[in-house]
Amino acid sequence: MTTGLLATLPDARRRLLRPARPGVELASEPMLATLSSRREFSADWIFERKLDGIRALAVREGDRVGLYSRSGNRINATYPEIVDALAAQECEDFTIDGEIVAFSHGRTDFSRLQQRMGLTRRRDVEASPVAVTYYVFDLLRLDGADTRQLPLRTRKSLLRRALGYRAPLRMTTHRNEGGGELLDSVCDRGWEGLIAKRADSRYQTRRSPDWLKLKCSRGQEFVIGGFTEPAGSRVGFGALLLGYYEDGRLRYAGKVGTGFDHRTLVDLYRLLDGMRRPTSPFVDRVREPRPRWAEPELVAQIAFTEWTRDGMLRHPRFLGLRDDRAAGEVVRERPERPTGRTAV
Repeated sequence: MTTGLLATLPDARRRLLRPARPGVELASEPMLATLSSRREFSADWIFERKLDGIRALAVREGDRVGLYSRSGNRINATYPEIVDALAAQECEDFTIDGEIVAFSHGRTDFSRLQQRMGLTRRRDVEASPVAVTYYVFDLLRLDGADTRQLPLRTRKSLLRRALGYRAPLRMTTHRNEGGGELLDSVCDRGWEGLIAKRADSRYQTRRSPDWLKLKCSRGQEFVIGGFTEPAGSRVGFGALLLGYYEDGRLRYAGKVGTGFDHRTLVDLYRLLDGMRRPTSPFVDRVREPRPRWAEPELVAQIAFTEWTRDGMLRHPRFLGLRDDRAAGEVVRERPERPTGRTAV
């Protein structure tokens, strides 16, 4: 059934609507935020909590429901409770954007979520103690219409009324005022940070300065291009060799040897052992004794304190693998340079 919500829009807003392409196509082109160090914003920005999970876009077309990762992988089997909740909605035609998270002690916990990310068999999913929540924050399609050209506030208003939000579905809340003081507050509470969004922004199929990531600590994805041998009683490997793409070449960013438990060392080594290659995938020289090279296909989430002047990571820590990122998309995130004036 259709919601009838689009008919409630003012004429000027309805003129922005277009017939929608299939939902799967829309879900393959998510809008991405730009890393920023801004602290001052004008009144036409809104602020959402930055969640430590995986990006997921959902498509409902009649009786068919599809849940897709940012890289386009269908993940219905991993999160059947989310699929069931979407299938139970009265609205039968929508494409939405959001984040799948798992909680630990009241905070989103990517390491805990990772325990669900690799599960595809129903009995394994049902046996998992990890409950997940799908936080929805944007609307790309509704009742056969492409809503991406509508202002963000309008899309959020439609989204709030189009769906019913019962566990495991939640709608992401936002604040109308924020900036540096709000960021300091959420960082003190142990949050990941904020996403600042221009309130009148359209949904763009690219990384855009209309959405900004304001992080409490540094961290991003890196490609694994090899590993070092373990020392002493350690099993698996000593450290992972990390990199990012720049102009189509894999640049070396350093190694990470902390953040692993015994099981992760064993499981990750098994993966890398099957991906060995004889030559380095990095364009830069790697100054490690007897490195072992691997095809640059796995993507890891890494926390770190800063970049050194020579482009290496300082105090990196492994957080987990990401199967929602394609290795070729991983680049070095560089924050916007502050302009010295309020963002308008």
